[in-house]
Amino acid sequence: MEVHKKQLSGELKNLNQKFNLNLYFCKQKHNLMAKINKISEISDCWWIPGDPLMKEYHDTEWGIPLHDDRKLFEFMVLDAFQAGLSWKTILYRREGFRKAFDNFDMEKIAVYDEQKVQQLMQDASIIRNQAKIRATITNAQHFISIQKEFGSFDAYIWQFTGGKTLHNHFNTISDIPPRSPQSDAMSKELQKRGFKFVGSTICYAFMQAAGMVNDHLNGCSRNPLKA
Repeated sequence: MEVHKKQLSGELKNLNQKFNLNLYFCKQKHNLMAKINKISEISDCWWIPGDPLMKEYHDTEWGIPLHDDRKLFEFMVLDAFQAGLSWKTILYRREGFRKAFDNFDMEKIAVYDEQKVQQLMQDASIIRNQAKIRATITNAQHFISIQKEFGSFDAYIWQFTGGKTLHNHFNTISDIPPRSPQSDAMSKELQKRGFKFVGSTICYAFMQAAGMVNDHLNGCSRNPLKA
């Protein structure tokens, strides 16, 4: 009788453990589902949560069609400096770049001399990469040449998307490609003209920034197709 009682007591204990374990997993499942639901409510793309500067850039600039030559040159400079780095790194130095590079005035940058290059190499407010600094000067010179040939850089660069924004319809971050046939063509042509740091991936980032392609996710509140 005593043995049977102990056996029943052991079985009851096992049942209690299983019950508590199931209860634990139920709670974990509930918490996980709550997190999933929370994520599904987020309307922005993939920008860093809680970062006001990144959010402001996403909400007010990224993907908006851009036709101002000065701004287009600014993004060309910033995207070139981004090579191998994160956009956040560049964005937090944007004002430093603006001051160091004469407010992205391509006319002034095109005539920078060796003394100016070395001065920029000492400027901690930017990315002190000599190859990228020299490329910025070279690119400014070729940028001006295109302006003279086509009337504006805007008229030239938008040819690669037929003068219109290419709207993609991506649901997740993983859907977004690092390059496209249009960025491949742009890269090839810019390199022929002597531009530096204009690989296809950099060109695609430029196209995203300038609104030549719309890569806001389908569920993003800033996707113009939702307007």
